[in-house]
Amino acid sequence: MAQLDVVACRNAEKWLKSSIEESIKQEIRSMKESNVEEFNDAFYKTLEFGTGGLRGIMGIGTNRMNIYTVSMTTQGFCDYIKEQNPGKEIKTVISHDCRNNSKDFALITARVMAANGFKVFLFEDLRPTPELSFAVRELCADAGVMITASHNPKEYNGYKAYWNDGAQLTAPHDVLVIEKVNAITDIAQVKIQNDNSNITFIGEDMDNKYLQMVHSLSMNRNVSAGNKNLKIVYTPLHGTGIMLVPKALRMYGFNSVHLVEAQSICDGNFPTCVSPNPEEPAALDMGLKLAKQINADMLLATDPDADRVATAVRNKRNEWIPINGNQMVSLLTYYLLERRKEQNMLKQNDFVINTVVTTDLVKEIAKSFDVKCYSVLTGFKHIAAKIRNLQGKEKYIGGGEESYGYLIGDSVRDKDSVSACCILAEMAEWASKKGWTLYELLLDIYMKYGFYHEEQVSIVRKGKSGAAQIKQMMSDFRNNPPEKIDGTRVADIIDYLNTDVTHLPESNVLQYLLEDGCKVSVRPSGTEPKIKFYFSVRLECDAQSDFQSLKTKALEKIDRIKREMNL
Repeated sequence: MAQLDVVACRNAEKWLKSSIEESIKQEIRSMKESNVEEFNDAFYKTLEFGTGGLRGIMGIGTNRMNIYTVSMTTQGFCDYIKEQNPGKEIKTVISHDCRNNSKDFALITARVMAANGFKVFLFEDLRPTPELSFAVRELCADAGVMITASHNPKEYNGYKAYWNDGAQLTAPHDVLVIEKVNAITDIAQVKIQNDNSNITFIGEDMDNKYLQMVHSLSMNRNVSAGNKNLKIVYTPLHGTGIMLVPKALRMYGFNSVHLVEAQSICDGNFPTCVSPNPEEPAALDMGLKLAKQINADMLLATDPDADRVATAVRNKRNEWIPINGNQMVSLLTYYLLERRKEQNMLKQNDFVINTVVTTDLVKEIAKSFDVKCYSVLTGFKHIAAKIRNLQGKEKYIGGGEESYGYLIGDSVRDKDSVSACCILAEMAEWASKKGWTLYELLLDIYMKYGFYHEEQVSIVRKGKSGAAQIKQMMSDFRNNPPEKIDGTRVADIIDYLNTDVTHLPESNVLQYLLEDGCKVSVRPSGTEPKIKFYFSVRLECDAQSDFQSLKTKALEKIDRIKREMNL
């Protein structure tokens, strides 16, 4: 029988002594008596900012997303914003996605911020995360909040906090905000108003400015010409992408865009998706069915807050091929640099970015164009931080990560599926004029730079006990590293807790670099109760016809490594 956790009891007692509603207090008492495991998980800690901000299961508890944790988090965030901007009129921007309770959480956030004396800009309805980032910059705001749990299952919601550059919080802000949040121990400490005074609702005007920016990213100077033949199927997976992606594609001249109607209805229960995560193959099933019916050229699928996009394309044999995140960031990097080269736009100070667990193919492509490639920690806030640190000295062209997040240009400081959808479609049109699909273009890239294949395994460990297991697994990998993996010597071990070696912020990530060029990375997720393993294999590719045999060889090697690591 589960035992009551001491910390959980202490946290719950604070709530029971606070001014929260009596019905909620009774729910806490009932949970403590009848479901100790749920009680412990709900109260054993306070939600913390990870790579994606605050994120958790909706429900009652300090470790849950609810009106109290949202209000108290917002008050702590307000206290920090005021501390960093003494004597200044403070402006903030707030938006939300399609999830259950998102609109209520956004309004509560706005009313707390307004009660703290801020001038608040609140989107009138759901909008994509990248537009929130854009709006923070466009309005010269001091901070922003996006209510979303991105691609997580329906029971989750989240709170992405943004700073004045339109990027999610990085150190030291993230840790210092948590200190301020932790200082709010009673709901009575929260300033909140019951009306919408000092709140300005925004919508279409900001949409138009954002879409104009997206339009300006095109590498085709005759944007409206020659782009009408590509047949695209698009699904927003019940999310915010429906608000802007179809409009943006039309602005790029793509008029043959076919919506998956059943998934174009915004719904936080995601009724047609087992998971609204575009990384999951099942999320694309309905889109692929329509694409095959109408003989489309490309499928695009965005996640609920429209910051990530998955793609599948039809090859010359009329087969549908999913393009994974590592492949797509490689294709985008190649396209952006090749088109800039064609138009004599490449400059010595241009650079691209990937993350330490994203394919090294991006580095090889950048090197061939004599362009710098910076590798940063996982999480788009680290990409944004690199852009910010180099602003005015070097020019950011594009970049992304293996988890289907990409960013072209620097007007947004988070991953942006709206602009990515447009550039992906434009790239497919460009490739078709050369007689290729995107799949054949990818094979041509492998011919030039070598074949790269990556796989990922996630092990879920929920709750307090799961967090302890993940911590122990990382400790074991760190303290007892293998000398060989799959019979190949481990040539180097990179521990990202050692900032003197990595010259990056401290992060709980380990990488084993093998003598044959393969790489194994392991890290706990910053947003979900998972530990993630990344495997990368590089092989020489002499002909496009070698692709399938090389992929088989890479998969066999990765399978052997998985078995060796008991995964």
